[in-house]
Amino acid sequence: MTITFLGTGTSQGIPVIGSNHPVCLSKDPRDKRLRVSVLISWKDFNYVIDCGPDFRQQMLTHSVGRLDGILFTHEHADHTAGIDDIRPFFFRQGDIPIYADERVIEALNIRFDYIFADENRYPGAPAVKVNTVEKNNPFYLEDVKVTPIEAYHNRLKVFGYKIGGFVYLTDVKSMEDDQLHKIMGTEIMVVNALREEPHHSHFNLEEALEFAKKVGAKKTYFTHISHLMGFHEEVEKKLPENVFLAYDNLQLKI
Repeated sequence: MTITFLGTGTSQGIPVIGSNHPVCLSKDPRDKRLRVSVLISWKDFNYVIDCGPDFRQQMLTHSVGRLDGILFTHEHADHTAGIDDIRPFFFRQGDIPIYADERVIEALNIRFDYIFADENRYPGAPAVKVNTVEKNNPFYLEDVKVTPIEAYHNRLKVFGYKIGGFVYLTDVKSMEDDQLHKIMGTEIMVVNALREEPHHSHFNLEEALEFAKKVGAKKTYFTHISHLMGFHEEVEKKLPENVFLAYDNLQLKI
């Protein structure tokens, strides 16, 4: 299984439009971050977790010719706004499977009603096959078991996913012990770390490090990173062994 980080940035991406912050002006490609998403590939299957505003660019960058489905963590725009760009996949493959909490599906129905419409469909609109994700109800993507992991983004419920030995979490601020237990000691964990300063709905760096220590993954990668975190090269030097900052286009093998 190959994990490709399509984007590792926060909702504005890096560089932020119009910003003169030093990180936004950095020449280090690791400091340039599209909106957060990962591509999970094995055999001939390709699944993505979240499809934000940079989805089209991400698919072109990595020459993704087939998409077997999208798993959504939650409904915020930086995780969903690219759904219209599934059209080329739909035209070649038919309805694209999506996996999400019922609340997220309802939100997508409102914002992208032309995609979810059953009648009077616009001929050029894509279509999806909806699969509802529920707490404590694992499902399969082809031959791989997927376990939803419930967490909270302030008071908003979000789902992370455990896929084989890989755990992906983003926009997390808290998690109950019964969910934490499901991911203990996993091989690779990805989790959000927004910045050093506290934030009301995201782990900051200190909280993410404490969470990583609790989980005890063999390797932990931080994502959903703001320019306020600092330069990639400098922050990475401060991290403990087996904890890393992810960056766009990084690939991991499991």
